[in-house]
Amino acid sequence: MSGLLPALPLPAAAQDTVTVATARGEVSVPARPRTVVVFDLPSIDTLDALGVEIAGVPQGPIPTFLEKYAGERYAKVGTLFEPDLEAVAALIPDLIIAGGRSQEKTETLSAIAPTIDMTVPATDFVGGAVARVEALATIFGKEAEARTRIDALRSSIAALKAESATVGTGLIVLTTGNRMSAFGPGSRFGVLHSEFGIAPADTGLDTANHGEAVSFEYIAKTDPDWLFVIDRDAAIGRGSAAAMLKNELVENTRAWKADQVVYLDPANWYLSSSGLQAMQKNVDELATALARRS
Repeated sequence: MSGLLPALPLPAAAQDTVTVATARGEVSVPARPRTVVVFDLPSIDTLDALGVEIAGVPQGPIPTFLEKYAGERYAKVGTLFEPDLEAVAALIPDLIIAGGRSQEKTETLSAIAPTIDMTVPATDFVGGAVARVEALATIFGKEAEARTRIDALRSSIAALKAESATVGTGLIVLTTGNRMSAFGPGSRFGVLHSEFGIAPADTGLDTANHGEAVSFEYIAKTDPDWLFVIDRDAAIGRGSAAAMLKNELVENTRAWKADQVVYLDPANWYLSSSGLQAMQKNVDELATALARRS
């Protein structure tokens, strides 16, 4: 887009404001905003769970359980990385929600309407995710609905941790193309260990956002009891990790021999893992996988 945004009417002001915690500290925003644009898939997930109507969403890959937002009913306002500012402004939003992949656009979007950054820290994943859910619930007056779901989530996590304490070590890898990265405690997928209780097969992995590049030889040497796989290419609509991992080095690991290689739902883990519904689905997925252990 070039040039200045056209002059547009200001959004109708809400009668009240609420102050909520965001990734950038406490922020006051309109209470129960009517027109909402969301550039954060976990927030779309959470608002969907709470029954909040959304006016505008980004184009791009989305988890299956949120596929209705790809339909024509919802205005498309660019992508997570490149908002269409004219499309956003045309909706005259009362509130814009950014976060994660769109967090760097928070200031740009705030020139159109109040904008909050709902990014969740990897170092306190569940606590941070729950805090974001509670903040959104406060904004939209959905505290009771959120509390019911949060209580159910925490109960599920407690049951999962009781089970995971006895299953041995785990390693989580992300595949894309012919490359693999491993993620340990403190990383973007470190919740597997810190919150869900799987003992890490390697405690020394790089905590960078893209993980640490690893090889088949690394997997063989680490020899986890469980190998958890996120196929990034499948998350964005192409590719499969199963054929890539079928080789002698991986097949000689304890995980493979015990049929304990788990292909996690890639969209839920890679795209919207801190959303209220995705978190519950991910916990349930792990509980189901561990229940069938050899």
